Amino acid sequence: MATDFKSIPIIDIAPLLAKWDDPGMAQDLGVGEVVKQLDQACRETGFFYVKGHGVPESLMKEVRSMTHKFFSLPYEEKLKIKMTPAAGYRGYEKLKENITKGLPDLLEAVDFYKEIKKGTYGKFGEIMAGYNQWPQDFPNFKTMMEEYFSLCTDLSRKIMRGIALALGGTPDEFEGKRGGDAFWMVRLNGYPGLSLPDDQENEIGCGIHTDYGLLSLINQDDDITALEVRNLSGEWIPATPIPGTFVCNIGDMLKIWSNGLYEATLHRVINNSPKYRVSVGYFYEGNLDAVVEPLEVCVKKRGGNRMNEGAVYGEHLINKVKTNYVTM
Repeated sequence: MATDFKSIPIIDIAPLLAKWDDPGMAQDLGVGEVVKQLDQACRETGFFYVKGHGVPESLMKEVRSMTHKFFSLPYEEKLKIKMTPAAGYRGYEKLKENITKGLPDLLEAVDFYKEIKKGTYGKFGEIMAGYNQWPQDFPNFKTMMEEYFSLCTDLSRKIMRGIALALGGTPDEFEGKRGGDAFWMVRLNGYPGLSLPDDQENEIGCGIHTDYGLLSLINQDDDITALEVRNLSGEWIPATPIPGTFVCNIGDMLKIWSNGLYEATLHRVINNSPKYRVSVGYFYEGNLDAVVEPLEVCVKKRGGNRMNEGAVYGEHLINKVKTNYVTM
């Protein structure tokens, strides 16, 4: 559960990545130190920065630059990849089309999901099936983004192996039926700058919420602080950008799998800068049809008590997606 933290920890995960597939990784001292830090961060803040993650900083910057370029296009151009249910909820959303807890967010976005065909995953596949929509006149946009998505998927899997150890399990707790065919989502976010007098705050760019799945990787503009995380006392702690790092946070499904040992932390975005801000959120989930229930090792840590009811990940996702937009 979140504490009265005043800052967000920074974790160098390079030792974990160096041994992520080593049969003896759990006994490695370097891995053990990373696991200890992951456990503390997941228990106390639910948020942490990662460095030493292996994703080139140049690629992170280029992804943000390309995102800025897309959102600077004329509205009519952006609408060519408009998000619809028929597209599997993939594509562009205009300003204030996305809602959080019933209130419109001051952001525009482009959503991408892992592509799946109809007929897979039963009813979940019927709703989330589709192919990502790409802007046509952007050289290298699709190629670069897909490379980035792949690297984020690989990185998330490796971090989750560390988190599995932190919970007292084996490294592969979140593989197989739980996450061996992990679903993912990417959202390109664009937040307009402040256009009000100096003594006023901007509208909320993204309302107070927790994330759906297992692990989120946020790649944010280096020069604007807008993401805020709520501690136990209700204070908003800024996730100040640290160049070359990802801001990571845990989601609703990890809260259940950890039997409440780890809890998804509330956060929001308010861009009080006069500059337009972008962030690129990568969201690593369980298998779309995964049955999510407390891990036995986590039940034992709670004296045999199950602190959270189970869920099916796909049902949780679809319930969120269907209530996420003003009009469809």
